[in-house]
Amino acid sequence: MEDICILRIGHRPERDQRVTTHVGLTARALGAKGMFLASNDGGVKKSIEDVAKRWGGDFFVENNVSWRKCINNWKSDGGIVVHLTMYGLRLTDVEEKIREEGKTKKILVVVGAEKVPGDIYNLADYNVSVTTQPHSEISSLALTLDHIFEGKTMNLDFPDAEMKIVPCEHGKRFEN
Repeated sequence: MEDICILRIGHRPERDQRVTTHVGLTARALGAKGMFLASNDGGVKKSIEDVAKRWGGDFFVENNVSWRKCINNWKSDGGIVVHLTMYGLRLTDVEEKIREEGKTKKILVVVGAEKVPGDIYNLADYNVSVTTQPHSEISSLALTLDHIFEGKTMNLDFPDAEMKIVPCEHGKRFEN
């Protein structure tokens, strides 16, 4: 599988910090390589980078990108764009095709916040619906990554971690 990155659009710094941070953390935990943030929010960038530093891995956050330029550059570099929307084709109907293309091409997953610009629907290679019902962009991203990776990223081991959870039946255990 080639790299998968996230493009977060529509982020409103005064309102969406927690949700956007969780989009980035979900992406990192489930195998994405990084997130492009189409807004200027250094707090979100710092928060996600702090988690990546403590918990390991090479996840990046690029702040204040132009969403249109990001998509156009991604596509001109041969990558594909998957836009998560409840109006798209069902994930279960297109996941195999996306996974096949992802073997040789990078995947950019577009996750919106407020109303997504209409141009996104035409720029995307796939407009994908996890369900045809309103729900969280965080859950849509988590399910999409899980389906694309076929569950293989559920137990990733992150290199250079300062902290690591030790699974246990009761209580909380971690290593430094």
